[in-house]
Amino acid sequence: MARTRKERRSSSGREALRKNGMMAHLLDSLDAGQDIGHFGRLVFAMVARYFMDDEELRQTLMQDPACDERQAVSLVEQVKGRDYSPPRREKVLQFQAQQEFPLCPNAEDPDACNVYKDLQFPESVYEHITDYREQKAHVHEDDTPSAGHA
Repeated sequence: MARTRKERRSSSGREALRKNGMMAHLLDSLDAGQDIGHFGRLVFAMVARYFMDDEELRQTLMQDPACDERQAVSLVEQVKGRDYSPPRREKVLQFQAQQEFPLCPNAEDPDACNVYKDLQFPESVYEHITDYREQKAHVHEDDTPSAGHA
């Protein structure tokens, strides 16, 4: 029996996410029906939206007993509407410090929880990050006093 295109994408999206240890950990936890916490769901949605369609992402988030359908839909809409980029490792660790569930199962490893190391995102994600960093650098340049002024 042939699988549909949506089923292939879904399967391949989950497989791609499993290339990153943190995302595999979050997927396994959700599949086991664990509460991964607000920031766990947020991080999962911020990354998984590039690998799953909205329906699969919503269904996966709803495996968390603390996340009902309304919350899952709202989170997916928020992440997409605000065009959140996948978080850097440092941000994941900040999120983790605010909740009990460990997002990063091996936080001591400097390569752990770096989704950019293991996953391939659309080019637009990398462009968005570059634009943001350039804007931030310009703001800091404007705040720096000139060398000739005291």
